[in-house]
Amino acid sequence: MSRLSGDFPTALAAVPSLGWKGRHHRVLGDIHWSHANTDQAIAAFEASRAEAGQHGAAGERAMTQVRLALAVSFADPDRADDELAYAHQLLEGLDQRSNRLLADVVGLIKDAGADGVIGRAENLRNEVEGARLPFLLRFIELACAFHHAIRDEEQHVAATIDRLHQLTASGDFAYFTDIAPYMAGLPRPSTSTTQWIDGEDPVRTARRALVAARQA
Repeated sequence: MSRLSGDFPTALAAVPSLGWKGRHHRVLGDIHWSHANTDQAIAAFEASRAEAGQHGAAGERAMTQVRLALAVSFADPDRADDELAYAHQLLEGLDQRSNRLLADVVGLIKDAGADGVIGRAENLRNEVEGARLPFLLRFIELACAFHHAIRDEEQHVAATIDRLHQLTASGDFAYFTDIAPYMAGLPRPSTSTTQWIDGEDPVRTARRALVAARQA
């Protein structure tokens, strides 16, 4: 709950006590990808995937692989292709529609900056709404924010941030409304309650660097 609300120091402090049943490695990976600490996120998700394999937990293994692809997609589109292919392989035969749709969001992030991404995002919104999985709309908007930031479309970024504010009004994933302006080089929302592990500046710098790398 601390992670969802953006209280990352509290979430990080809780990780050692979670163990396998609390999915400690996956929680750690989620914390790191949120901070754009890609290497640390990959290591955590790989450990989670391996542990799930040891416990014969096919669903958890697939879920973790999708999140590994998510962490990679912002920083390394080429590797993300491979990680997504493996995610789809692990999802085969499993009843995990939410993770299949999240994998489609990962595809948007991987291709961010390219023509056609926004059309695909709109189609995916419709599919997510039809599946009654509204939490995924937040991830779609984050992907769109990354796309618009890469293309220097500031007005579209602002509109996306407005939608994120509406989608995170409950408090869950409200830190997405910080990440989106970081990517576009815009000010942090004055209403933000996110508590980053080492403060705001490292996250802002890392997110902006991902945009600059994709532009290059």
